[in-house]
Amino acid sequence: MTDPRGPRFAAAVTTVVMVAVLLTGSGWLALAQAAVFALTAAQPRLGPYGLLFRTLLAPRLGRPAELEPLAPVRFAQAVGFVFAAVATLGYLLGSPLTGAIAAAFALAAAFLNAAFGLCLGCELFLAYRRLTGRPLAARVPTS
Repeated sequence: MTDPRGPRFAAAVTTVVMVAVLLTGSGWLALAQAAVFALTAAQPRLGPYGLLFRTLLAPRLGRPAELEPLAPVRFAQAVGFVFAAVATLGYLLGSPLTGAIAAAFALAAAFLNAAFGLCLGCELFLAYRRLTGRPLAARVPTS
């Protein structure tokens, strides 16, 4: 279980990074974001944005009202990795339109999570679980 404010903070940082990718057309910056997605999908506790949240912000915020399972967050990070990897390949292999489209999708998803708490990858994961008859609670109260 994880504090849902952490992934939302990470989405805010990702939003800024993906805006920078779109403005600069930098495949190397997209690659850096892809690496962050890959690391966080593999081991959420090691993700640099989550580490910043836990170190700098979480101690000042108090306990979260609810916790969410890690599996949907990990899945969402894996989906983000795919889009960032396609953006990286597009920019670095000479197809800036492909890079921009993939980066725009990653930006849209990150922005929705950061601004509204709507994690598209998490929702996709939860929908899959419901369709396969293995529902998973999206959030659990902490008290």
